[in-house]
Amino acid sequence: MKKHFILLITVLWGAIAFGQNITVKDNVTQQPLEFVTIYSAAGNHSAVTNVRGQADVSAFAGASDILIRLIGYQSRTIRWADLQQQGFVVMLDPSQIYLDEVVVSASRWEQQSGEVPNKITTITPVQVILQNPATAADLLELSGGVFMQKSQLGGGSPMIRGFAANRVLITVDGVRMNNAIFRSGNLQNVINVDPFALRSTEVIYGPGAVIYGSDAIGGVMNFYTLKPLLSVDGKPLVRGSAAARYASASNEMTGHFDVNVGWRKWALRTSASFTSFDDLKMGSNGPDEYLRPEYATRINGRDSVVANSDPKVQRPTGYDQYNVMQKVRFQPNKDWDFNYGFHYSATTDLPRYDRLIRYKKEKLRSAEWYYGPQVWMMNNLAISTQKATGFYDKAALTLAHQYFEESRHDRDFGKPLLTNRTEKVDVVTANLDFDKKFDTKNRLYYGLEMALNKVRASGDDENIETNVVVPGASRYPDGSTYNSYAAYASYVHTFGRNVTFQGGLRYNLATLDADFDTTFYPFPFTSASLTNGALTGSAGISVKTDNNWLFSANLSTGFRAPNIDDVGKVFDSEPGSVVVPNPDLKPEYAYNAEISITRRFADFLEVDLSLFYTLLDDALVRRPYLLDGKDSIVYDGELSRVEAIQNAASAFVYGFQFDTEADLPAGFGLAGHFNYQHGEEELDDGSTAPLRHAAPWYGRFHVTYTRARLKADLYAIFNGETSYDDLAPSERKKDYMYAVDSNGNPYSPSWYTLNFKMLYQFTDYLMVTAGVENITDQRYRPYSSGIAGAGINFIGSLRFTF
Repeated sequence: MKKHFILLITVLWGAIAFGQNITVKDNVTQQPLEFVTIYSAAGNHSAVTNVRGQADVSAFAGASDILIRLIGYQSRTIRWADLQQQGFVVMLDPSQIYLDEVVVSASRWEQQSGEVPNKITTITPVQVILQNPATAADLLELSGGVFMQKSQLGGGSPMIRGFAANRVLITVDGVRMNNAIFRSGNLQNVINVDPFALRSTEVIYGPGAVIYGSDAIGGVMNFYTLKPLLSVDGKPLVRGSAAARYASASNEMTGHFDVNVGWRKWALRTSASFTSFDDLKMGSNGPDEYLRPEYATRINGRDSVVANSDPKVQRPTGYDQYNVMQKVRFQPNKDWDFNYGFHYSATTDLPRYDRLIRYKKEKLRSAEWYYGPQVWMMNNLAISTQKATGFYDKAALTLAHQYFEESRHDRDFGKPLLTNRTEKVDVVTANLDFDKKFDTKNRLYYGLEMALNKVRASGDDENIETNVVVPGASRYPDGSTYNSYAAYASYVHTFGRNVTFQGGLRYNLATLDADFDTTFYPFPFTSASLTNGALTGSAGISVKTDNNWLFSANLSTGFRAPNIDDVGKVFDSEPGSVVVPNPDLKPEYAYNAEISITRRFADFLEVDLSLFYTLLDDALVRRPYLLDGKDSIVYDGELSRVEAIQNAASAFVYGFQFDTEADLPAGFGLAGHFNYQHGEEELDDGSTAPLRHAAPWYGRFHVTYTRARLKADLYAIFNGETSYDDLAPSERKKDYMYAVDSNGNPYSPSWYTLNFKMLYQFTDYLMVTAGVENITDQRYRPYSSGIAGAGINFIGSLRFTF
């Protein structure tokens, strides 16, 4: 009997010692963590957790120094005996500090951020859950280095280091969203991305032209959506979440769900969101110029001006939006991975609020001004392989088709004529990317890219009283095409352990063809055909020291090839002026230099300073122009000064970014971000003026508290003043958007908001987030924006995870 008992104990111990799994979870969200590294120096053992947060640690039995580490979390060292007492479940606390996080944006392949000479910021899922951004535009502000301009509630035009619109690039799952009609004015396309459907967001600061091509001058914003997860143990992996959110300032109501079903080789991921916004209410303490005392509406078939019952409510600004994503993944073996993604986003009509607050002779100028439904659809197939050959170790092919639809509708007050302009763009892209590691010191990233754009544009004029519709001029040449072809290579060499060089070249060929309709305007030309080549490059070095210093320096160039919007657009830039096509354009080039210094003090404090200077040459800017020898033409019934986009200037911008993060005792933490930039552009007479998209200094400061199942964040957002003298000439003309200084001139006052957010994980399945934005109810309007920010805003959300 005794022998049998001893044998039983031996078998049980063997089962424990040789088949023991550990589970690692986030201490706040209680969700399993993948890719956690588990290491024991004494036994020279290592393991990595899977999608369920699990790893086999049988080999670690009896170890006294098991290190558990994941970038973005505080590392833990634990004994085997303590693991047993905890039931082999380990909780990791999120960290403010991660010097060597993994980034993808720099080369399209995973790299350690400390080896990349560019400054890159990552916005994590935990940040998004806690802050509850209503749109992807609000999400980008969490980076601390992106300034957001808004012309209306349904909008958000990112500004990075003095550049915006078609001088910054947006990508979704590696596919460029910028298309042939991305304009130099403010853009709103980023709101088509669903914050609920993202697994990560990265922002590259400065030119990213070697990897991303045209438009990547000020920076690149990369959105990575949820990926289908495969089962690792033969059991179907079913995971998902559902969320509901309410925000008081806009009476916003949002619903979302996503679900993943994974088998060993196949996986499906579905996501859907719907949001309804009412008119946005501004704060109580601030400039009276921002108030909305009256608004236009139509009563009994007549345009009427109605007194606003609450001047703090910005009428009309509300809209609805829905997003759908469906992904399918197939992984036949460890060498191949196939991912298909379908994305669809659409809004209802978007009131263009900044146009609706304009006055003419002390009366409201517009009765209607709105964007029609903004639609974005993408079909995306990504095929990757890790089956090494002599030419590559890893390869990826990404094929995508995107469809964009937008329209503009406006009607003057008291006039029956409603102008309708509609644009539809089809974009087909193909990217072929390779990663080749020659040895431990030398690595090459290289690839090819193609983007084909076709623009369909139409216009009509509708009499709303008689319902008669007649043809009207389109905004762009109908049937025009804009295509781009490129090849790039980026080389990485490591000198010893701590010095990394990365440099690259890209050649881009862009072609444009457009036929102009002279029915409505007397263009002295009927077609335009452009072919432009551009060679860009970058060279940078990163140096890490053994005492936690990181130095990096980078020289880079960027470019923007003129697109259909530059060459062929007809639109009213402001009252009394009209922009007309110019078929004689060439690319503009940017030359950038930057240095960054990062210092890490033990495991509790990190300080980062980046300084940059960018020169823009042959800048595409709006200047006075002669159309068939005339400096003015009649546009929409008004004699308007003729302007056109021209290579007529140079511009520069310089500044710095300062970031600091600290992990303090007792679960407290600090994070601060400060941005300063100054830019100027050349005018016709050779003098200079402030650069329009160089925002005033801005930043944010956070005090956080973290403990098991709880995270809280008390933070301030602040923005400097832009005086009348520092306003760009084009901004001075928009006095209806600005406050008035003591001299009666428009200016943008400084402002701040104080905010508080908190999340609590009640159970493994139920999370509650709540917060108050703009606690002191400030009335403010971010620089260059046409809509005031939200007043005091109470936000609540429930999230159910399974």
